[in-house]
Amino acid sequence: MKILLKDTRQLLHDNETERCDILIEKGQISKIASEINEDADKLIDCKHHMVFPGFIDVHVHLREPGGEHKETIKTGTEAAARGGFTTICAMPNTKPVPDNSETLQALLNKIDADSCIRVLSYASITKNLNGEELTDISGLAAMGAFAFTDDGVGIQTADFMLKAMREAAANNKPIVAHCEDNSLVYGGVVHNGEVSERLGQPGIPSLSESVQIARDVLLAEATGCHYHVCHVSTKESVRVIRDAKKAGIHVTAEVTPHHLLLNEEAVKANDANFKMNPPLRSKADQQALIDGLLDGTIDFIATDHAPHAAEEKKAGFRQAPFGIVGLETAFPLLYTYLVKTKKATLNELIDWITVKPANTFHLPYGVLKEGSTADLTIVDLNKSAHFDKKTFYSKGKNTPFHGWQVQGIPVATIAEGKIVYEEGLDD
Repeated sequence: MKILLKDTRQLLHDNETERCDILIEKGQISKIASEINEDADKLIDCKHHMVFPGFIDVHVHLREPGGEHKETIKTGTEAAARGGFTTICAMPNTKPVPDNSETLQALLNKIDADSCIRVLSYASITKNLNGEELTDISGLAAMGAFAFTDDGVGIQTADFMLKAMREAAANNKPIVAHCEDNSLVYGGVVHNGEVSERLGQPGIPSLSESVQIARDVLLAEATGCHYHVCHVSTKESVRVIRDAKKAGIHVTAEVTPHHLLLNEEAVKANDANFKMNPPLRSKADQQALIDGLLDGTIDFIATDHAPHAAEEKKAGFRQAPFGIVGLETAFPLLYTYLVKTKKATLNELIDWITVKPANTFHLPYGVLKEGSTADLTIVDLNKSAHFDKKTFYSKGKNTPFHGWQVQGIPVATIAEGKIVYEEGLDD
């Protein structure tokens, strides 16, 4: 299909914009010019819209197989497309876990059949995520596993993480880590601090995260492994990562939109839509995350999209599962509350959700140039909306952002030259 985007604007590196036309043919961007006059199968009038490289999210829970009542590959990728994402990476905490060649191949086949955008699959570090037996990292890497993680649980022993990093490094694959020392969690469900005291709920100390990161960066130094830290949430973690980078250790890190925009003061009594792991931390932690993102200590933003069924989240803070959805809220939230408030520039935001995740994991995406894969997100930066969770494409409606006023809405997403989402375009 030949698609011509007319009269759009692309973002330049100095935050200026440039008007252009973009021609898409055979899944690639074939031409970008000030004016293109060619016949096309579809002409899209973009005079009110910006065009960006398709967004990339390396931290998504699609729940299938085993959790189809929460999300499926089909609904999760449709939600991602609506949010402007053209590449997402699926975490392996499914049932069964992709911890061997058979389950990984079955998952890859299902992704190929049901996804409307590009989905790269993680494989687990340990069998059944039990932290006791290493998977065949070499074999799974050869099959196309994106990277290795036991996201949802931390690797508890240094010896085991050392073995995993050695294997990953030998296969030129990253270890992507959920950092949580179970001996320091104490059954917590919220941040250990003001909110745990106010709600009378057990708290999760910051130390449970930062102490494991400190251990792991030294293991990464010893093995030469690329060590990537998931959803950083504490100021101590930021400091450890900053020091490790200064020491030349190959460590990268991500932060979520909710940890950037919320802190423990937002947590409402017994509303599990504010229950996530890691939890919302203090104001000082929130500011450290923003500072770390701005100075490059934290490399990029990932959503940790974690859908759950409504009845599961109604169980209250103690019993409800951790996690919130994020694919359909990420860009409008970040644009409205980081860029519009001048905490960050639009250029920085686009880098954090396109260029930097692509560069971190050596993905050939996240660029807008002639000859590149035609992954594009078209956004109306002037369009405003109130989030209504009932309209989410995701099966998960678990969000603390329901009702929030936002600006900057993705109106179309093109993945490998195919329109996979459109709403509000002028044809």
